[in-house]
Amino acid sequence: MLPKLQPTQNLYGQDVDSHIPAEVDGVLRLLPEHHEIWAKAKPYLGVRDNDSHTLYAYGIARALCEAHPDADPQVVLPAILLHDTGWSQVPADLVLQAISPSGGDPALVAWHEREGVRIAAEILGEIGTLPGTRDEITDIISQHDSMKEAKSLNDALVKDADKLWRLTPHGIDTVMDWFGLTREAAGRLCAWRVHDYLHTDVSRAMARGFGAIASVDAWAERAELG
Repeated sequence: MLPKLQPTQNLYGQDVDSHIPAEVDGVLRLLPEHHEIWAKAKPYLGVRDNDSHTLYAYGIARALCEAHPDADPQVVLPAILLHDTGWSQVPADLVLQAISPSGGDPALVAWHEREGVRIAAEILGEIGTLPGTRDEITDIISQHDSMKEAKSLNDALVKDADKLWRLTPHGIDTVMDWFGLTREAAGRLCAWRVHDYLHTDVSRAMARGFGAIASVDAWAERAELG
């Protein structure tokens, strides 16, 4: 389900748009230098809602980069845009088997990582990314799921942004339909797979905030309100 972009009513009855600043700290956009990467990555992301997942993870990664001045956004953010392109090369009926809570398949996870490295290298080569930056990005992609430890701060932020998406409302919605789970069960699954596997204090704080919202969304008291 797409987020609501237009109001259904104006209870105040007056136009206040002109009183809102055009630029506000914390309101993030896709950086101009990443539009081309997104355009080239998008055709490879039409698997299990990876396109939307990638955009949400990019937004989270931008926030994490702002909180970690020593990180390199020109490594972290392209890596996030490209990290899941490899799932496009895995047979669609095997994709969820790779990460199922009833028993995942590490070989399938490694398959998507290898293909992601290949696709990312091609895209980064096409846009003229410097070899050192390209190599760091593809190295991060090569084990972004299969290696739990982080090789660097840049790697840590990519891994954390990828996982944190699961606790967002969009992540919970998506996981519900992947495995036929209630919102409450999907929240428990995502919390189980996120909270103990993050690498930075900022990520852990962000996870607690996302997790609180996910929890309330599943409460009977919230459902009663419609």
